[in-house]
Parts: sequence; C-alpha cells; structure tokens
Amino acid sequence: MNKSFGLLLFLLSAVTCTVGAPSLRAAQPGRGECRTVPSKILGHPVAYCVILPRGYDEDKTKQYPVLYFLHGLGGNEQILVNTGVTNEVEDLRAEDKIGEFLLVAPNAGRSFYINSRNGKVRYEAFFIKEFIPFIESHYRIHAVRQERGITGVSMGGYGALRFGLKYPELFGSVSAHSAALIDQLPKFKATEEQSDEIAMVVGGSFGDPFDPAYWEKESPFTIVRNGPKPANLPIYFDCGTDDEFGFYRGAKHFDELLTSRGIAHEFHLYPGGHDLDYFAEHLPASLEFHSRVFEGKTPAH
Repeated sequence: MNKSFGLLLFLLSAVTCTVGAPSLRAAQPGRGECRTVPSKILGHPVAYCVILPRGYDEDKTKQYPVLYFLHGLGGNEQILVNTGVTNEVEDLRAEDKIGEFLLVAPNAGRSFYINSRNGKVRYEAFFIKEFIPFIESHYRIHAVRQERGITGVSMGGYGALRFGLKYPELFGSVSAHSAALIDQLPKFKATEEQSDEIAMVVGGSFGDPFDPAYWEKESPFTIVRNGPKPANLPIYFDCGTDDEFGFYRGAKHFDELLTSRGIAHEFHLYPGGHDLDYFAEHLPASLEFHSRVFEGKTPAH
C-alpha cells in the first residue's frame, strides 16, 4: 500500500468516539430525553438527545444556557446517555463546579458536520438553519450568544471548532477534545480503489472520490487563515500526547496558528491516547470552561 495513502486512511479512520461503554461514575442522573427533529434540508428526521438540568420541570419560567455536544465518527446522539456523560455532569453540579445548562447532541452520521461535496447531505445548513432554531424554540433556552456554547470530541471536535470559528456571532464559547485536526494532507495520487476506501471511511462528505481540495476548503485551519479574527470568543481544546492517530500534531499546529493570528485560546497536551478514557478524564475541563462563560466569567488564557 502507498505509504501516504496508508497514513491518510489511518488518520481519517481514527475519528471514532467509543459509544456504549460503561458509565464513567455512579451518580443520580438528571433527566434526559431522546427525540427527533424534522428536516426539510436533509429530507428526513434527525435524532437527538438532551440532558435537562434538575428543576427544569418545576420552574416553567426559568431559561437556561445550552451547550451543543458533537459526537465522533462511528458515534451518534446517544453519546450523552450511553457513555456516562449524564453522571459526569451531575457529579460536577453536586460539587458546584458547573451551573445549570442543557446539553444537546444531534446525530450527524459521518457528515463531519459539513455540507457534503456533492451537495446531497447539507448537514451544516441543517444544524445552523434548522436544528438550533428547533431546539431553542422547543426548550426553555436563553437564546443569546454568550449562553450558547459548542463542544465535541474527535470528528465532533473538528465540527465544534469549525462552527465556533465560522459562526462566532452565534456561539459564545467553543471547545474540543482530540479534534480531528490535520493541517496538511499527505500528497499522493490515489487509485480509484484507494479513493473508494477513503470515501467509505468519511462517508463521502469530502467527495467520492475523495477531494483533497474540498477537505482543505472546509478545514478549521482554512477558516482561521482566511476569515476575520473572531471577537470575544473563548476557545478551549486539548489532545493526548499519545494520540495514536497523530491528532496532537494537528492540535499543536492549530495552537500555533491561533497564536500567530492573535486569537486568544486555551490549549493543552495531556498524556493519553485517542479513546474514551482520555475523553472521560478531560471532559470536565470543557464543561467547567463553558459554565464559566455562561456565568459571565472570562476564562483565563
């Protein structure tokens, strides 16, 4: 196998977040529910899960901030209920480390949270134009920028950084864990069979055959390089130094790019790989990060 092709396929296939693992901690969970939202843009209903704060059903007038939670490749909206996130949230609230807000996770399949190269799966358009308005009109959410955050892991981290930096007028905070950040793709000429394999991994989002130019166009790196400097957008991201897919390299390059543009952010490299253990250990950091923003406290950089 061509070495460059092998590296690319290895990297792209790595954006999987394990789902269905045992709970991270034992704690009384808050109320969660899983439903669907209709979509004219996608042409079918989209499943989502939401974790509601305690007391949500008691005070019918109170409004809350919202944190949108994006899953990784191979995962789905069940990331909030099948990986112990609910327990983690309740533990942090019991310790007064985070406040009350909603967490909402939509199913995104293998979309990478973009509008696909062929225009058939316009997930970004759905998320921005349909999903957010639906959620914020069906739940008691204080729909203002400062109280709307976005986070994600792996493919979802890629999506969260894209959305936060592309739509800074919508999101007041953005975070990511082990984001699928690749500054530059390996340069090689793929055979038809290799292109089919890549398209199978990423679901055709970047073209079938895979189009490197479209990958570059949609990249968070490109958004930062070509877009305006976001104003007052707290950014947090981290990655494991033992991430077996090399995303720590992309994270370091992204840190350097943000620094060069004078974009304030918080970045960490921690020991750990690209797995649920790493995600579970560092999820509290981003939950606390967003909670501080929701409360009007400026995160330290």
